[in-house]
Amino acid sequence: MPGYDPSPAYHTSTLRVSLLHTLHYTQHGNPAGLPLLFLHGGPGGNTSASNTAFFDPRIYRVVLFDQRGAGRSTPQAELAENTTAELIEDIEKLRREVGVEKWAVVFGGSWGSTLGLLYAQAFPERVGGLILRGIFLARRSEVLWGAPTREAGAAQLFPDAAAELLAYLRGSTPAFKDEDWEATLYAQLTSADRAVRVAAARALNMWDIGRSSLLLDAAALQKVEDEAWSLHHAILEFHYLYHGAFVRDGQILEEAQMQRIRHIPCTIVQGRYDAVCPAQAAWDLHEAWPEAKFVMVPDAGHSALEPGTFAELVKACDEFGKMG
Repeated sequence: MPGYDPSPAYHTSTLRVSLLHTLHYTQHGNPAGLPLLFLHGGPGGNTSASNTAFFDPRIYRVVLFDQRGAGRSTPQAELAENTTAELIEDIEKLRREVGVEKWAVVFGGSWGSTLGLLYAQAFPERVGGLILRGIFLARRSEVLWGAPTREAGAAQLFPDAAAELLAYLRGSTPAFKDEDWEATLYAQLTSADRAVRVAAARALNMWDIGRSSLLLDAAALQKVEDEAWSLHHAILEFHYLYHGAFVRDGQILEEAQMQRIRHIPCTIVQGRYDAVCPAQAAWDLHEAWPEAKFVMVPDAGHSALEPGTFAELVKACDEFGKMG
């Protein structure tokens, strides 16, 4: 498979972005290379050296960071002062901290694609290029696609997994009604009782991971047993989904917003069988932004590590690297 050996961090540090939140970040590759910002998914995901496998370490200076409340940033799973606008400002604080005038590339998948688009729309002068994968535009229709109760959506492809999440909700909540699934999950994930939070987080993560690739990697499900990971991944993800990512429905595709980034070189890579971020969102972005290069991977789901998607992302990074 193409790609590069993960490069160890040559610099590891933290950045205090508020009285409450401190971000963990690392830098990899060539300190004098093209500055590339990697945005993890979730929200509530995390970064590791393995994320650098897309990038030629001779060409790129890769900056990884864990977003507020996620990964090794502290406090973990903290919802206070945790909105999209604050994450965008964090990127600017990090850019100044590491001494980057302009990112050569902003690379993001899933929620990372959302954050990358919103950051570029807020600060187009700071973004030289975008590589986006598994597009999520934070629209209500995309959130409802992931509902375990919908007649049209992921539940139609994964009825067994949807049934497991609904069985958990019915068993844990007296008089549960299917239409209350969002409010019920959010109440449990934000409960004062840690045991309630952990149980809800594991149930939600099983639903998410179970549809994250064309062929399920059973090893991926083992992450759910990591209590800390399970909590920050599920709590932060649902916090953003429940609040519509703190943006207007359809905001990213608004003409005024698209005009702010239309000049930025961009490659969009989408798995046709993505059951987390369905291909319709990527297609809608493509139609609103025909200047961007669009690649539909015919035999992939959501994961960036599926062979076809991984190969296309490495190819895009190599092409941007040649542009300098």
